[in-house]
Amino acid sequence: MELARLIDHTLLKPEATPEAVARLCAEAVEYGFASACVNPVNVARAASLLRGTPVKVCTVIGFPLGATASLVKAVEVRNAVADGADELDMVLNVGALKAGDHALVARDIRAVVEAAGGRVVKVILETALLTDEEKVEACLLTKEAGAAFVKTSTGFGPGGATVEDVALMRRTVGPEFGVKASGGIRDRATAERMVAAGATRLGTSSGVAIVRGEAGRHAY
Repeated sequence: MELARLIDHTLLKPEATPEAVARLCAEAVEYGFASACVNPVNVARAASLLRGTPVKVCTVIGFPLGATASLVKAVEVRNAVADGADELDMVLNVGALKAGDHALVARDIRAVVEAAGGRVVKVILETALLTDEEKVEACLLTKEAGAAFVKTSTGFGPGGATVEDVALMRRTVGPEFGVKASGGIRDRATAERMVAAGATRLGTSSGVAIVRGEAGRHAY
Protein backbone atom coordinates (compact mmCIF):
# COMPACT_ATOMS: atom_id res chain seq x y z
CA MET A 1 0.00 0.00 0.00
CA GLU A 2 1.15 3.53 -0.74
CA LEU A 3 2.83 4.97 2.36
CA ALA A 4 0.79 8.18 2.35
CA ARG A 5 -2.43 6.22 2.89
CA LEU A 6 -1.07 4.93 6.20
CA ILE A 7 -0.29 8.37 7.63
CA ASP A 8 -2.34 10.29 10.19
CA HIS A 9 -1.08 13.81 9.37
CA THR A 10 -0.79 15.29 12.82
CA LEU A 11 -0.90 18.71 14.47
CA LEU A 12 -1.29 18.47 18.24
CA LYS A 13 0.81 21.39 19.40
CA PRO A 14 -1.03 23.58 21.90
CA GLU A 15 -0.15 26.68 19.90
CA ALA A 16 -1.76 25.39 16.69
CA THR A 17 -3.62 28.24 14.97
CA PRO A 18 -6.66 28.03 12.67
CA GLU A 19 -4.33 28.80 9.78
CA ALA A 20 -2.05 25.90 10.71
CA VAL A 21 -5.04 23.55 10.92
CA ALA A 22 -6.17 24.67 7.48
CA ARG A 23 -2.69 24.04 6.09
CA LEU A 24 -2.62 20.58 7.68
CA CYS A 25 -5.95 19.67 6.11
CA ALA A 26 -4.91 20.99 2.69
CA GLU A 27 -1.74 18.90 2.85
CA ALA A 28 -3.70 15.83 3.93
CA VAL A 29 -5.92 16.14 0.86
CA GLU A 30 -3.05 16.95 -1.50
CA TYR A 31 -0.93 13.97 -0.44
CA GLY A 32 -3.73 11.50 0.18
CA PHE A 33 -3.12 10.89 3.88
CA ALA A 34 -5.43 8.65 5.89
CA SER A 35 -6.48 11.41 8.25
CA ALA A 36 -5.74 14.81 9.67
CA CYS A 37 -5.25 14.47 13.43
CA VAL A 38 -6.00 17.56 15.52
CA ASN A 39 -6.84 18.47 19.08
CA PRO A 40 -10.56 18.34 19.98
CA VAL A 41 -10.94 22.12 19.84
CA ASN A 42 -9.99 22.00 16.15
CA VAL A 43 -12.21 19.08 15.07
CA ALA A 44 -15.12 21.18 13.78
CA ARG A 45 -12.78 23.29 11.64
CA ALA A 46 -11.02 20.22 10.25
CA ALA A 47 -14.32 18.49 9.54
CA SER A 48 -15.56 21.51 7.61
CA LEU A 49 -12.37 21.72 5.57
CA LEU A 50 -12.27 17.99 4.82
CA ARG A 51 -15.95 17.50 4.02
CA GLY A 52 -16.35 15.73 0.68
CA THR A 53 -12.79 14.39 0.65
CA PRO A 54 -11.56 10.87 1.49
CA VAL A 55 -9.46 12.19 4.39
CA LYS A 56 -10.77 11.29 7.85
CA VAL A 57 -10.85 13.61 10.85
CA CYS A 58 -8.91 12.16 13.77
CA THR A 59 -8.69 13.59 17.27
CA VAL A 60 -7.25 12.71 20.66
CA ILE A 61 -9.03 11.86 23.91
CA GLY A 62 -7.68 12.14 27.46
CA PHE A 63 -4.56 13.56 25.86
CA PRO A 64 -1.68 13.44 26.56
CA LEU A 65 -1.67 11.87 30.05
CA GLY A 66 -4.65 9.54 30.00
CA ALA A 67 -5.29 10.55 33.61
CA THR A 68 -8.84 11.77 33.01
CA ALA A 69 -11.93 10.09 34.45
CA SER A 70 -13.64 7.67 32.09
CA LEU A 71 -16.82 9.72 32.21
CA VAL A 72 -14.92 12.80 31.05
CA LYS A 73 -13.24 10.84 28.25
CA ALA A 74 -16.65 9.63 27.09
CA VAL A 75 -18.05 13.17 27.10
CA GLU A 76 -14.99 14.33 25.16
CA VAL A 77 -15.64 11.61 22.59
CA ARG A 78 -19.31 12.52 22.17
CA ASN A 79 -18.42 16.18 21.71
CA ALA A 80 -15.74 15.33 19.15
CA VAL A 81 -18.13 13.06 17.25
CA ALA A 82 -20.75 15.81 17.20
CA ASP A 83 -18.11 18.14 15.76
CA GLY A 84 -17.30 15.64 12.99
CA ALA A 85 -14.55 13.32 14.27
CA ASP A 86 -14.24 9.98 12.45
CA GLU A 87 -11.45 8.45 14.55
CA LEU A 88 -10.57 8.80 18.24
CA ASP A 89 -7.07 8.22 19.65
CA MET A 90 -7.41 7.80 23.42
CA VAL A 91 -4.68 7.57 26.04
CA LEU A 92 -5.26 4.65 28.38
CA ASN A 93 -5.03 4.99 32.14
CA VAL A 94 -1.31 4.30 32.46
CA GLY A 95 -1.26 4.49 36.25
CA ALA A 96 -4.04 1.92 36.56
CA LEU A 97 -2.23 -0.41 34.16
CA LYS A 98 1.00 -0.17 36.11
CA ALA A 99 -0.91 -0.79 39.34
CA GLY A 100 -2.34 -3.98 37.87
CA ASP A 101 -5.92 -2.68 37.90
CA HIS A 102 -6.81 -4.27 34.59
CA ALA A 103 -10.55 -4.03 35.20
CA LEU A 104 -10.31 -0.23 35.46
CA VAL A 105 -8.20 -0.03 32.29
CA ALA A 106 -10.74 -2.15 30.40
CA ARG A 107 -13.69 -0.07 31.67
CA ASP A 108 -11.91 3.11 30.62
CA ILE A 109 -11.40 1.85 27.08
CA ARG A 110 -14.93 0.48 26.83
CA ALA A 111 -16.37 3.84 27.89
CA VAL A 112 -14.64 5.47 24.94
CA VAL A 113 -15.53 2.69 22.51
CA GLU A 114 -19.20 2.89 23.47
CA ALA A 115 -19.26 6.68 23.19
CA ALA A 116 -17.60 6.44 19.76
CA GLY A 117 -20.64 4.65 18.35
CA GLY A 118 -18.78 2.36 15.99
CA ARG A 119 -16.10 4.84 14.96
CA VAL A 120 -12.45 3.80 14.98
CA VAL A 121 -10.85 3.96 18.43
CA LYS A 122 -7.08 3.74 18.81
CA VAL A 123 -5.64 3.19 22.28
CA ILE A 124 -2.35 4.94 23.06
CA LEU A 125 -0.22 2.83 25.39
CA GLU A 126 2.68 5.31 25.93
CA THR A 127 5.08 2.38 25.54
CA ALA A 128 8.11 4.25 26.88
CA LEU A 129 6.53 4.10 30.34
CA LEU A 130 5.74 0.36 30.23
CA THR A 131 7.54 -2.94 30.65
CA ASP A 132 7.16 -5.49 27.87
CA GLU A 133 4.74 -7.42 30.08
CA GLU A 134 2.62 -4.30 30.57
CA LYS A 135 2.65 -3.60 26.82
CA VAL A 136 1.34 -7.10 26.15
CA GLU A 137 -1.36 -6.76 28.81
CA ALA A 138 -2.41 -3.37 27.43
CA CYS A 139 -2.71 -4.82 23.93
CA LEU A 140 -4.87 -7.69 25.15
CA LEU A 141 -7.11 -5.38 27.18
CA THR A 142 -7.50 -3.09 24.16
CA LYS A 143 -8.65 -5.98 21.96
CA GLU A 144 -11.05 -7.28 24.58
CA ALA A 145 -12.57 -3.82 25.11
CA GLY A 146 -13.53 -3.47 21.46
CA ALA A 147 -11.10 -0.84 20.16
CA ALA A 148 -9.65 -1.08 16.64
CA PHE A 149 -5.99 -0.16 17.14
CA VAL A 150 -3.18 -0.13 19.66
CA LYS A 151 -0.86 2.85 19.33
CA THR A 152 2.64 3.32 20.69
CA SER A 153 2.93 6.87 21.94
CA THR A 154 1.47 10.34 22.36
CA GLY A 155 4.58 12.07 21.06
CA PHE A 156 4.62 14.06 24.32
CA GLY A 157 6.02 11.32 26.58
CA PRO A 158 9.59 10.23 27.34
CA GLY A 159 9.97 8.27 24.12
CA GLY A 160 8.32 7.49 20.81
CA ALA A 161 7.78 4.49 18.58
CA THR A 162 10.40 1.79 18.27
CA VAL A 163 10.58 -1.08 15.82
CA GLU A 164 10.81 -3.49 18.75
CA ASP A 165 7.61 -2.18 20.36
CA VAL A 166 5.70 -2.25 17.08
CA ALA A 167 6.79 -5.83 16.47
CA LEU A 168 5.80 -6.85 20.01
CA MET A 169 2.41 -5.21 19.65
CA ARG A 170 1.83 -6.91 16.30
CA ARG A 171 2.73 -10.34 17.71
CA THR A 172 0.36 -9.76 20.61
CA VAL A 173 -2.70 -8.53 18.73
CA GLY A 174 -2.36 -10.83 15.73
CA PRO A 175 -2.38 -10.10 11.99
CA GLU A 176 -5.76 -8.40 11.60
CA PHE A 177 -5.81 -5.83 14.41
CA GLY A 178 -4.61 -2.25 13.85
CA VAL A 179 -1.19 -1.12 15.09
CA LYS A 180 -0.26 2.56 14.93
CA ALA A 181 3.30 3.76 15.38
CA SER A 182 3.70 7.37 16.49
CA GLY A 183 6.35 9.58 18.03
CA GLY A 184 9.70 10.31 16.42
CA ILE A 185 8.83 9.21 12.86
CA ARG A 186 10.49 11.94 10.83
CA ASP A 187 11.72 10.33 7.60
CA ARG A 188 10.73 7.74 5.03
CA ALA A 189 13.28 5.14 6.13
CA THR A 190 11.96 5.16 9.70
CA ALA A 191 8.37 5.03 8.46
CA GLU A 192 9.13 2.03 6.27
CA ARG A 193 10.83 0.22 9.16
CA MET A 194 7.71 0.72 11.29
CA VAL A 195 5.50 -0.68 8.53
CA ALA A 196 7.83 -3.64 8.05
CA ALA A 197 7.59 -4.35 11.80
CA GLY A 198 3.79 -4.47 11.59
CA ALA A 199 2.42 -0.91 11.73
CA THR A 200 -0.73 -0.32 9.70
CA ARG A 201 -0.97 3.37 10.55
CA LEU A 202 1.66 6.03 11.25
CA GLY A 203 1.14 9.16 13.33
CA THR A 204 3.51 11.95 12.39
CA SER A 205 3.74 15.68 11.85
CA SER A 206 6.37 14.99 9.19
CA GLY A 207 4.04 13.35 6.69
CA VAL A 208 4.88 15.67 3.82
CA ALA A 209 8.62 15.24 4.35
CA ILE A 210 8.20 11.46 4.56
CA VAL A 211 6.36 11.11 1.26
CA ARG A 212 8.83 13.49 -0.38
CA GLY A 213 11.77 11.50 0.96
CA GLU A 214 13.02 14.41 3.05
CA ALA A 215 13.82 14.68 6.77
CA GLY A 216 11.10 16.16 8.95
CA ARG A 217 11.71 18.57 11.80
CA HIS A 218 9.08 17.60 14.36
CA ALA A 219 9.04 14.74 16.82
CA TYR A 220 5.43 13.65 16.56
